[in-house]
Amino acid sequence: MKQSLRASTCAHHPGIAGVTGLVLLLLSTFTLPAAEPSSPNAVRSFLENNCYDCHQGESAEAALDLEKLSFDLGDSGNLQRWVRVYDRVHEGEMPPADYGEADPKERRAFLSATHHGLTNFQTGIHTKYGRVRGRRLTRKQIERSLQDLLAIDIPLLDYLPEEQKTEGFTTVASGQGMSHFQLAAHLETVDIALDEAFRRALSPEDEYQRDFDAKGVARTNPKRRCREPEMRNGKAVIWSSGMIYYGRMPATTAKTDGWFEFEVTVSGLKLPKTGGVWSTVRSGPCVSSAPLLSNVTTFEAMEKPQVVKFTTWLPKGHMLEIRPGDTTLKKGRFAGGQVGVGEGEPQDLPGIAFDRVTMKQVHLNGGDDQVREYLLGDLKVEPQKDKRKPWKVISKNPKTDAERLLTRFASRAFRRPVTSDEMQPYLEEVNAAIDDKADFVDAIRLGYRALLCSPRFIYFAEEPGSLDDYEVATRLSYLLTGSTPDDQLMQLASDGKMRDPETLKQQTRRLLSGSGGERFLHDWAAEWLDLDQIDFTQPDAKLYRDFDPIVEQAMLQETETYLGEMLEENLSVSRLIDSDFTYLNSRLARYYGIDGITGGELRRIKLKPQDRRGGLITQGAIMKVTANGSNTSPVIRGVWVSERLLGVEVPPPPSNVPAVEPDIRGAKTIREQLAKHRSQGQCASCHTKVDPAGFALENYDPTGKWRDHYPKLQGRNVKKGPEIDASYELPSGMEFKNIDGFQKIVTSHPHRLAANVAEHLLVYGTGAKIEYVDRPQVELIANKAAAEDFGFRTIIEHVVSSDLFLSK
Repeated sequence: MKQSLRASTCAHHPGIAGVTGLVLLLLSTFTLPAAEPSSPNAVRSFLENNCYDCHQGESAEAALDLEKLSFDLGDSGNLQRWVRVYDRVHEGEMPPADYGEADPKERRAFLSATHHGLTNFQTGIHTKYGRVRGRRLTRKQIERSLQDLLAIDIPLLDYLPEEQKTEGFTTVASGQGMSHFQLAAHLETVDIALDEAFRRALSPEDEYQRDFDAKGVARTNPKRRCREPEMRNGKAVIWSSGMIYYGRMPATTAKTDGWFEFEVTVSGLKLPKTGGVWSTVRSGPCVSSAPLLSNVTTFEAMEKPQVVKFTTWLPKGHMLEIRPGDTTLKKGRFAGGQVGVGEGEPQDLPGIAFDRVTMKQVHLNGGDDQVREYLLGDLKVEPQKDKRKPWKVISKNPKTDAERLLTRFASRAFRRPVTSDEMQPYLEEVNAAIDDKADFVDAIRLGYRALLCSPRFIYFAEEPGSLDDYEVATRLSYLLTGSTPDDQLMQLASDGKMRDPETLKQQTRRLLSGSGGERFLHDWAAEWLDLDQIDFTQPDAKLYRDFDPIVEQAMLQETETYLGEMLEENLSVSRLIDSDFTYLNSRLARYYGIDGITGGELRRIKLKPQDRRGGLITQGAIMKVTANGSNTSPVIRGVWVSERLLGVEVPPPPSNVPAVEPDIRGAKTIREQLAKHRSQGQCASCHTKVDPAGFALENYDPTGKWRDHYPKLQGRNVKKGPEIDASYELPSGMEFKNIDGFQKIVTSHPHRLAANVAEHLLVYGTGAKIEYVDRPQVELIANKAAAEDFGFRTIIEHVVSSDLFLSK
């Protein structure tokens, strides 16, 4: 059965009922047929002669009983098992070398039959249903779409439920649910967005601006011991301390929710030998009943006053806390959890001194005129005496105006033109409200609410086969911007040009230029590289005392800025693994042990061999997200690097094989533990692939610092433990002694790196994982990218013009 999502019965039930109907429709239409190889006898014969001895019965290795493995590929578990069997035979892993070589003719017949069976089955499914089914917007995409549709800027993410990742991404349809809880949260979010839009459209401009001198941000009573800055030589001063909220500034308390632009004139006092006084800016209520603070920015205060500029969201009642934040600084001791004037000075502490702080409320996504234009078009707005509704919209023909405004908005929200018939269900509710003498604004708000709760807004309405121009514009926009298509994309779709390869290339470059590229990389790297998990673990303060939020923030900036150069300069994806440059500021350089770097801003650094850095793979952010905060695991890092960067798929461990536990049969090092683990035959095939990358990175601790020895904690002291051995052998038989050797081997094969980047982009951008039948298309993308040295931007451009991206 083929039923158009754009013409489904859900269209007649706008709002939440429509979403529920669409979910039920999706669940009811997909019945996968059984299938079998073109020559089942060739398959069974090969397995009987080469595999049954180890993979048969209850004691089958890796819990894989091939005798009972069904040809029913409609069972996703069976399908994945057959793909895995094919891959292992194709790569020469099955049968194992010690079993004896399989008959070449029999092996070819097995591979051919299995290949055709898998390909024919998946091709049939894709032809009938498409590669991706029932894909909806993620919470981040909903937030950004509502902001762009309404020209508002309030954060909406926290009103929507957290989402799980499938294949590493929240965009994958098979992992997306739609529960009643999610529907209710979506409705609440839409109401909050519309409330803000109508507030701004029908009220005076938000205006709040303050200019504080030093006394304005210092404590109001110098005799009171507290945690606000103290006056010293005409400046407001905060000393280095571990006391929470020390450095809070009640003067900066937001009177209402909003974005605020700050300029802070600040200098450093009693600078340490390492340079300036690295400091943090955080925000929150700054009271004991609300202990959490949000990170805003960091800066290095020098002896000469400088102006630090930043923009941050402050909920009503939240204020700034600005303080020295470098954990390596000497810290003061203050009795009773409060600080008196003059108590820090005798302790010879580093500090920061404020001359001036200015704050101004701003809007980031368009002014109020833009909000009014999106909601009300050219209708006039006049003031009235009603305090509850001080502004009135003047409409001489309410129903006509409502239809015009809602139809225009629906085309933007649904990401394609809409017909009058499609609009009728939404207009009926609005017209009924107008007939009941409802205020015009209240009536059209019902219409906007219904449109934004429609499945046509929440879901990607795509038909099996090639995408039409509007579907291509939508998919491209959400891949690169995380939001609804802009006017230029919609016009190109209307002109029928969005499937043209040259147009796609031009639009990709336009959307990735400037801040657009930064936003894309921030969004994609957050999921592809797990950068959104960098706060998931907190490094052990006893073992890693120099690590602090300043270092962490610099690490994130290093990785995103590095990727930015790869994109802008179209550098080869081999730079993911090795390079002779990175981006550092003085604090991160000091943390990495690289001398001669000064300044608080990130700048491009030419690396030397003794720096032991190079490529994304050695950057601190990557090292932190692949460790647990206390120690490192070559397996965890090896799996991560294999899957995210090297393009090596790692299947889950067999259910009948225990995880690696400490001290297996007396083993004392992780290398010895894994050697014993690999001695269990079914474990060797996977660990041979993942362990090399993990061991190559063992010299980097859980916070990204280089180490030659494992740490050993004795009381409060950290001693040198066993020396680290980062050598290993790759499945190809090539050996390396350290990270340098590993990088040289991997970068000599950039084709696989390019194919891996293409795979992750396709999964992220289409919402479907790469299946067996998709592999030739991925290889084609990598082959095309070879002409430009596998450039990062080139791969993106070939992805968006590929058949996989341009079809459902």
